[in-house]
Amino acid sequence: MKLDQIDLKILDAVQRDGRITKLALADKVGLSPTPCWMRLRKLEKAGIVSGYHARVAMRAVAPVATVLMEVTLASHRQADFDRFERVIRDVPEIVACWSVGGGVDYLLKVMARDIDAYQRLVDALLEREIGIDRYFTYVVTKTVKEEVALPVADLLPTPS
Repeated sequence: MKLDQIDLKILDAVQRDGRITKLALADKVGLSPTPCWMRLRKLEKAGIVSGYHARVAMRAVAPVATVLMEVTLASHRQADFDRFERVIRDVPEIVACWSVGGGVDYLLKVMARDIDAYQRLVDALLEREIGIDRYFTYVVTKTVKEEVALPVADLLPTPS
């Protein structure tokens, strides 16, 4: 699906405010409400807008430890990656997992009640024998920046 500048404005607006009204969205992107809403529905049907979510300030709810974890697997067959990823998807404390290049296999973002709970989680993963050879832990001491709105327009190639 080819996106134009209006589509990009719609994407920017809804990712910054998922509860924006039809009227406010139309006003923000410079369209009348019906064509604007039709464009949004088209973006949703194409899977470009994949959902609407609330951002929860977890530290306001309860104390939490955020930990980044580098993981290297012992073996690098496809079946080993598949087994690891299958288990990781089912662990609720692991809120993000990226397969990466550059010396490690995965980078995980873990949110646990505290560091002891994180270590119990790691011990449980090691006991499951899902192929973890080495892991390194980085405790987040301060969040400097954590954007949820993606710079859509800045990431697309410039028209020629």
